[in-house]
Amino acid sequence: MSYNIRAAVVKEKSGPFVVEMVDLAEPRDDEVLVRIVATGVCHTDIGVRDQSYPVPLPAVLGHEGAGIVEKIGRNVTKVAPGDHVIVTYDFCGHCENCMQGQPGFCVEFYGRNLSGARLDGSSPLSANGNSLSGCFFCQSSFADKAIASERNVVKIRKDVPLEIMGPLGCGIQTGAGAVINSLAPRAGSSIAIFGAGAVGLSAVMAARIVGCTTIIAVDLNEGRLKLARELGATHVINGGLVDAVREIQAITDGGAQYSLECTSVPRVFRQAVDCLRIPGTCGLIGAAALGVEVNLEMSKILFGRTIKGIMQGDCVADVFVPKLIEFWRAGLFPFDKLTKLYDISAINEAVHAAESGDVVKPIITTAQAAA
Repeated sequence: MSYNIRAAVVKEKSGPFVVEMVDLAEPRDDEVLVRIVATGVCHTDIGVRDQSYPVPLPAVLGHEGAGIVEKIGRNVTKVAPGDHVIVTYDFCGHCENCMQGQPGFCVEFYGRNLSGARLDGSSPLSANGNSLSGCFFCQSSFADKAIASERNVVKIRKDVPLEIMGPLGCGIQTGAGAVINSLAPRAGSSIAIFGAGAVGLSAVMAARIVGCTTIIAVDLNEGRLKLARELGATHVINGGLVDAVREIQAITDGGAQYSLECTSVPRVFRQAVDCLRIPGTCGLIGAAALGVEVNLEMSKILFGRTIKGIMQGDCVADVFVPKLIEFWRAGLFPFDKLTKLYDISAINEAVHAAESGDVVKPIITTAQAAA
C-alpha cells in the first residue's frame, strides 16, 4: 500500500518548490507514519535547494515537522497512533557518540539525514514510478505525511499548538541548546551572539534563562535587532555600521566570555573569535557550504580561547524539547514571536520571506491539528 500525498518538490538547483501529488510508501518495521500539521522553513532547506549540500534532486525537503502519528511499524514502542510529535534529525543510537549522549555527532549523521535516502539506498517517496530524494533528516516533511524513524520522533504534550512546534526539532533547539548545553555559561556572564535569525534569537532567549547579564546580539537587520531587545538582549549592534569587535570589547570591558557564530559567514566567524576575552569560548553553529574556509590568528587561540563546533545544540531531543516547551508555557521562551504561518501552496513566498529576512521563522502548514 502507498499513500498519495501533496508535497513540495524541488526539481533543479535553485528552482522553485513545486506542490504536486507524490506517492509515499508504508512505514517499515522501525518507522513511523506522521500526518504533518506544519513544518518550519530552515536555511538548510534553502541551502540544499541551492545545492550547498549535494542532496540529489528532485527532492522533498523539510526537516522541522510536527504532526500526529497515524501508523507505526510492528517494532515501534516509543509512540502510538494519535500521539503528537515533533520530528527532529535521525541518528543510529548505537555508535560511541550516540551512546555517550551526543546523537548530533552520530557517525552515520550524513547518511541518515543528508543523503536523500535510507541507509540501504531506498526512498519512501516516488512520483510516476520514479524515486524521489526523500528521508531528508529522515522525514521530508514539506508534505501532508512523512515517514520518520522511531528514533527521531519526539512525543510532546497534546495541549500545545502543533502548528508552531516543528522548529523545536532543529533551529530552535540548536540555538537554545548551544547556550544551555554546549557553552553552559555561568549566571552573570557575558555572551555575544552573531546573527539574529531563528537560531541566534533562540540563543538570546536561552542566555536570559541561564542568567547571562550581558547579552549582545549582532546583526545587519534593524528589525531583528529590535526583536532581540524584546527577547532579552541587553545590547544590540548593527555590524554594518560599526566595528562589532570593538563595540563588544567596550561593552564587556575587554571581551565577551562566550560568543556564538550563527551566520556561516567566515568574516563574522573571525569576529566571533576576536571579540572574546582571555579565556573565552566561541561556539560555531553557522553551517557554511562544504569547502568554505576561514582565516584565524593563531595567537588568538593560543592565548586561552576555545572554538567549539555545535550540532543540534548538543541535546538529546527527547529530553530537551519537552523542557523548551515548558519554558515556553512559563513565558520564559517566547519562540512563537519568531514565527509566521503559510499554507503549503505559498511555500515559495515563505522561503523568500526567510531569504530576505522579512520573517525569522516561516512555518508551512499542511493540515489542522484536529482534522
